[in-house]
Amino acid sequence: MKTNKQHTLVDFFCGAGGFTEGFRQMGFETVYGYDHWRPAVDTYNQNYDLECAPYDISKFFDSIEEINNIPNTRIVLGSPPCVSFSNSNKSGKGEKGLGMKLIKSFLRIIAVKKHQPNSVLQAWFMENVANSKKYLQIYYTFEDLNLSEWAISIGKEPQDKALVVSPNTTIINSADYGSHQSRKRSISGEIISVGKFVTPEPTHDEKNEELIAWKTLGQLMAKLPSPSDNETNGNLIDPVYPSLIIQKNQLTDHFYDSGLYESEWRQSRELKTNHYCMGKMSFPENIDKPSRTVTATKSGTSREGLTYKSERNRQGNGEYRSPTIREIASLMGFPITYQFTGNLYAKWRQVGNAVCPSVSRALAKEVLIQNGYTLPQELNLQHEVNLNKIINLNTFSEAEFNNPPKRVKGSKYRRHPIKDGNLTVTLSNFDIKSKEAPNGKWKTSIQYGTGIGFKHQIIEDGFYLELEQIIKTSVQEGEKFIKIINNGFSEQIATSALLQKMYEEQKSEGNKREPTYLMDDLKKIINDTSLDREILVQELDNTIFLYKEKIPMRQLLALYGVNKIASIANDSSSKDI
Repeated sequence: MKTNKQHTLVDFFCGAGGFTEGFRQMGFETVYGYDHWRPAVDTYNQNYDLECAPYDISKFFDSIEEINNIPNTRIVLGSPPCVSFSNSNKSGKGEKGLGMKLIKSFLRIIAVKKHQPNSVLQAWFMENVANSKKYLQIYYTFEDLNLSEWAISIGKEPQDKALVVSPNTTIINSADYGSHQSRKRSISGEIISVGKFVTPEPTHDEKNEELIAWKTLGQLMAKLPSPSDNETNGNLIDPVYPSLIIQKNQLTDHFYDSGLYESEWRQSRELKTNHYCMGKMSFPENIDKPSRTVTATKSGTSREGLTYKSERNRQGNGEYRSPTIREIASLMGFPITYQFTGNLYAKWRQVGNAVCPSVSRALAKEVLIQNGYTLPQELNLQHEVNLNKIINLNTFSEAEFNNPPKRVKGSKYRRHPIKDGNLTVTLSNFDIKSKEAPNGKWKTSIQYGTGIGFKHQIIEDGFYLELEQIIKTSVQEGEKFIKIINNGFSEQIATSALLQKMYEEQKSEGNKREPTYLMDDLKKIINDTSLDREILVQELDNTIFLYKEKIPMRQLLALYGVNKIASIANDSSSKDI
């Protein structure tokens, strides 16, 4: 075996430096990091003791001179922005033009560094979201990468293959390499000595049959102190790197109140557990599995956002919380000594956009193995805590929740109390089919599926009156259900204008319930009603649900309740008392 020595690397779209960190842990030395965003560059400089400046990497697509100015290193890393390909961006249907240009800009750099005379390149790797894989070409010619003239200058033809990419691309899950997070990403690359990408051997396994079991969110949270902990004496062992020990009072970005307003976590809960077209997710997070993917945008209201039960004994506001910056950094695999610059949202974006160091460390290890170098006996970790220019988010105080979020004027509302397959009875303030803006009227509709061409039935106001006798005779506790709706529930339904106002302000007024609360109340009433039979078989001469013969009985109750809300709200004679 060759003697292991320092190898150099350069990192493009470096962000906070997650790609670099895994290589550093295996003994590699970073020379430079390129990124256009100042907070990310500052973080990179902070942790790698460099003086990099923000740079627009798309400039490399047109300038050979700029590429020639890039240091020649053994390793080249790159993680082009994923927003164009992410499933969270228009369900993966976002515009791909800019994303592909940035990928080509990076591949152009690789082609030059690989094929230039006296090349020292040993390996290159590119990371992106899994969805990006299908947009990669099998190979790129020099002409594809805007390198025709350059190719001729080194004795090659513009149509020659510069890089083979798609066959050298695989999907890697960070949980398979020891991360406490399940994060699937597309990894492309090549180890030059073997002429292809070599997938690192996983170290962990979901089923725990031959390898170490996946690490869970709960295991990580148990090793970090509670964010509400005011006791900062003593030592703290890194939950990911047991050999790394700091003073507890040196832990940054963790001891602060990340509690969510009730309106925020209730919206998140609805999207996770009762989404009209997507499957059910855990709320709060399932701590017995690896964490779901940390996203680049901090959100307490989205389906993708992470939500934890708060350690503080609170109901309503603050009952649930977002992870702290330190928690998501540890989920990604950053050491607890790693620091992030900027404010809360800048730090979150840096962490959420990063490459998991556990994955990059596995890639670095594979480079050493394939090139015959000795593996380091221990990881190269930063043991000192450098807080120079760092805004520490620790406050050791409880949030006051005195500035509740509001929706914009004219916000659209769409909710259903119960979902059976893709069948829903929906209350909305806009026409779901036409997607027109709200017009002051609340609507009842039935959806028989999702996507283009799904069956959609509009229900007129007052239809609930025709359902009363059917419910009383067809449902075991039908009379009880009708009585509850007509005595207490109905009195809490506001006029159309007030319903909209309460929805925008996300709070109830007097005895009138904000519409999301009304739907939660209706759902509970339905679930508390005993049903002697689950299915209503409709008769041909009395069809309620036009596009389905057999209907879950609880959807009949949902139709009654939703239509009553819309009917009372739209009744011009109704008053808000």
